[in-house]
Amino acid sequence: MSASYPSLQGRAVFVTGGASGIGAAMVRAFHGQGAKVAFVDLAQAQGEALASELPGVWFQPCDVTDGTALQTLVRSAAAALGGLQILVNNVANDTRAEAATTSAEAWRAGLAVNLDPTFLASTTAYPLIKAAGGGAILNLSSINALLGPAQLAAYSAAKGAINALTKSLAREWGPDNIRVNAISPGWVVTDRQLELWLTPEAEAAWMEQVALKRRIQPQDIADLALFLASDDAAMITGQNLVIDGGRT
Repeated sequence: MSASYPSLQGRAVFVTGGASGIGAAMVRAFHGQGAKVAFVDLAQAQGEALASELPGVWFQPCDVTDGTALQTLVRSAAAALGGLQILVNNVANDTRAEAATTSAEAWRAGLAVNLDPTFLASTTAYPLIKAAGGGAILNLSSINALLGPAQLAAYSAAKGAINALTKSLAREWGPDNIRVNAISPGWVVTDRQLELWLTPEAEAAWMEQVALKRRIQPQDIADLALFLASDDAAMITGQNLVIDGGRT
């Protein structure tokens, strides 16, 4: 059971990539705190199904690589919720590819989904959060930015850039009472990971590398996000918080 954060009651939250996995756990967690939640995702059917389970949650389908569409929906959500105090930049795509055979177009596409939405959603949300008197921006990074695994060049590069961007925005927007932090998960057990990469052999190898011998669940990441978004973390900004069971 998640801790209760009274300061999140009634606050407006926008989550990218919220239809499944870590994003869906974020949407559920903030809704459970009494926050007003909006989210976008490319998976329309999944998004609509999740929104239908949670009274009052706002959802719209969005291809976040369309920067103009993403910016429009951030503003539309804020209008629907009566403002914006919290942004969760969660969306990502960790598809594997050999670096040597990655085309310029594929490289750019990797950054377009894994890096650009974080900057565009943040700069769009900034005046809205400032107008609300301040708030929090959470950027989902990854321990892959620290480890640099093979076949994840664009993804790892994007996550490393998100770490640096987090520092820069925290410094620039701190005077406006906006805190900006990154969360770097380890291997989180989502349906996508189970379907594509988390084989019994891969999981056994992972368990050899971590201190805590159990799976990292989406809810573990959402619980950290709740704390960082709440007033309990009022003096935490510009940080990259790793949640990987002791892998790094």
